[in-house]
Amino acid sequence: MKTVKNFISNYKHGFWILAYMIFYLIGFCILESAGHRHYHVIHSWLDDQIPFCEYFIIPYLLWFVYLVVGICWFIFKADDKREYYKLVSVLALGMTVFLIVSCVYPNKQDLRPTILVGDSVFTKLVQWLYSTDTPTNILPSIHVFNSLALFCAVNGSPQLKEKMGVRIFTGALTLSIILSTMFLKQHSVVDVSLGILMSVALQMFGDRIFQSEPEVYRKSYLRRIY
Repeated sequence: MKTVKNFISNYKHGFWILAYMIFYLIGFCILESAGHRHYHVIHSWLDDQIPFCEYFIIPYLLWFVYLVVGICWFIFKADDKREYYKLVSVLALGMTVFLIVSCVYPNKQDLRPTILVGDSVFTKLVQWLYSTDTPTNILPSIHVFNSLALFCAVNGSPQLKEKMGVRIFTGALTLSIILSTMFLKQHSVVDVSLGILMSVALQMFGDRIFQSEPEVYRKSYLRRIY
């Protein structure tokens, strides 16, 4: 019992993102189940130039693992808890913006191929994805936004800055996830672009809110110590 209490005490900050995810999933399910809505179709001429490629189902599904593992690292391993709070604040703000946009501007895409040809494991995975995920509420792309938020958090962490392998891997995975949203016809270039723009904007906001203490405060603190 004491061990459990110590664990909760040491990592209670991790419950913030858990609580938000419950809120987000409830909100998303309500939006997805809403009937008789007029959906605005998101489409760009660039979408027609991008071919469908079922192999991108692998990085698309790895997004879930990437997000869970990344958040858990910042919960359990980050020395500076501000890194964790910055990450989850950016994620929560972006996902809340997504819910609001989906509510006031219902949207969908019509990019998916009518027939999927082939019997490979990749094609079957895409068929499963299409059957479980509706082509509605796509703007801006949360796949893109969350991937970039985690990538920025990894590159901004003092503990991970020297780990070049981790940075290269997360960069390659983030890029492949972004590309997968378009090559699988899950997202339009429009909502991918807006996901990137929202990530940049909220990352700048997060940098400002969770910036390091000003030099004057650090010097004052050192004088008190010595």
